[in-house]
Amino acid sequence: MRSYLNGYSAQVQKQVQDLLASGLSGDWLLKKYPNAHNLNGTRGLYEFAMDLKSEFMRSSPPISKVIYDDKIHIINNALGLHTYVSRKQGSKLKAKNEIRISSLFRKIPEPLLKMIVVHELAHLREKDHNKAFYKLCSYMEPDYHQLEFDLRVYLSHRDQYGDLWY
Repeated sequence: MRSYLNGYSAQVQKQVQDLLASGLSGDWLLKKYPNAHNLNGTRGLYEFAMDLKSEFMRSSPPISKVIYDDKIHIINNALGLHTYVSRKQGSKLKAKNEIRISSLFRKIPEPLLKMIVVHELAHLREKDHNKAFYKLCSYMEPDYHQLEFDLRVYLSHRDQYGDLWY
C-alpha cells in the first residue's frame, strides 16, 4: 500500500492505519463529506476554478484551460498539474496557463476538489511548495491543511477499499 501520509508524524500515520484497519475510514469520511460534487464536465470545472481565481487572484495571469485529465496518476505524486504552454506568435513568445486535475477526482466532495483547485491556482504565483505558497493556499481556503489531510486519508482508503462516492 502506498503511503500518502509520509509527511505526517508517526503518531498520525498510526492513527490513520488503525482507522483503515478497523474498516471505519469510509464511515468517518462519509460523515464529514456525505456527497460528491456535481462538476463532472470540463465546463463546470473551468467555471469553478475561474470563480475562485476571480475572487482571490484577479491580478494573476489568465488561465486558458481547466480540465480533468486521464493521464495524471496519483502514482506520480500529482493530484493535479499546473502547466504552461509556450507558443511563438510572430516575434513574441506567449505562455498559456493550464490546470489539469486527475480524472480520479470527478467523484469526490466539493471541499476536497476545491482544495486541489486552490493548490493548482496558487502555482500561478508561487511555483515552489514554500511558506508563501501554503500561506496563499490557506488564504483561499482556510481549511486547506485539514482538507489535504482528509484527501490523503481518502486516497489511502481508496487503495484498500475502493471508491466512496459515485
